[in-house]
Amino acid sequence: MEHHNPITGITEGQKFITFGEIMLRLTPPNYGKIRVANSFEAGYGGSEANIALALANLGVDSTFFSVVPNNSLGKSAIRMLRSNDVHCTPVVLSTPEETPTHRLGTYYLETGYGVRPSKVTYDRKNSAITEYDFSKVDVDALLEGFDWLHLSGITPALSKSCADFILQLMRSAKEKGLTVSFDGNFRSLLWSWEEARDYCTLCLPYIDVLFGIEPYHLWKDEADHSKGDKKDGLPMNPSYEAQNEVFHAFVARYPNLKCIARHVRTAHSGSENSLKAFMWYNGHTFESKQFTFNILDRVGGGDAFASGLIYAYMNGYKPMDMINFAVASSVIKHTIHGDGNITDDVDSIRNLMNMNYDIKR
Repeated sequence: MEHHNPITGITEGQKFITFGEIMLRLTPPNYGKIRVANSFEAGYGGSEANIALALANLGVDSTFFSVVPNNSLGKSAIRMLRSNDVHCTPVVLSTPEETPTHRLGTYYLETGYGVRPSKVTYDRKNSAITEYDFSKVDVDALLEGFDWLHLSGITPALSKSCADFILQLMRSAKEKGLTVSFDGNFRSLLWSWEEARDYCTLCLPYIDVLFGIEPYHLWKDEADHSKGDKKDGLPMNPSYEAQNEVFHAFVARYPNLKCIARHVRTAHSGSENSLKAFMWYNGHTFESKQFTFNILDRVGGGDAFASGLIYAYMNGYKPMDMINFAVASSVIKHTIHGDGNITDDVDSIRNLMNMNYDIKR
């Protein structure tokens, strides 16, 4: 039975959809280096796919839309998502005629240890999703029946067709009354900071829930970027006052925003981090507990944070519970191999978030 929450204005039991690229992940075992590796552990991941997977494991009706080659790799990637209860009916299994290079994007991960950080090497150029003609997609039909659309700043960096399609999705979603969330998720390996800023500026009017504004403002205004190499002067680990000021500047310019959240990471080593978060919601800025923890697999930590906050938002959690649940979701993900947070026990996340774990380093 659906339940309408009068505070958030949303309905529990919503249907969630996201669009993005899923990639093959290859990792040398035992924290090995690629240049001396003679074997790789295979998995699949990608920001939007990770969020769909995490929400599905938490019981949300979750759908993933993408384009993958109609071969064993593409089918295996989709099979992994389906095994985690993600609906993949809209996924396009492309032919060589539709996507000439006909390949699944790949990334190589060297897992960090101790003082050595993790390192990612992309091999995703001309992947199926970048070559597909999205004019074939009936966007209205794709979004029909859904309540929440999630997108990121990674996929538009892949190709102009992906960037144009995401703006089309956003416009249609707003016309249909969907909640739209967006993670800026800047990737310097894919595009420049200026390109990311200019594109995200186009997206901001359509966004309800915003993630990943650090360390740059997402609008084009040279007056905001006159403080040297910092771009906007906001440090990676800001004070409450500094973050509160930036949040309110965003909302003043884009009053359509209902929630803004960012997590703040302190890396003590490649194996030990601290994590906390800030969130603007309903006129106030909230600061979460800080967790310090050992890392098994860092990849997907930001996606776990976003999925945790989306889940908490959907279910009408109180603001401090929303942000603490999101951080706790990310912390737990760091203890799991692979890109996705496969935690299917909401109570385990809630138990962690309720611990007296406010450690200040």
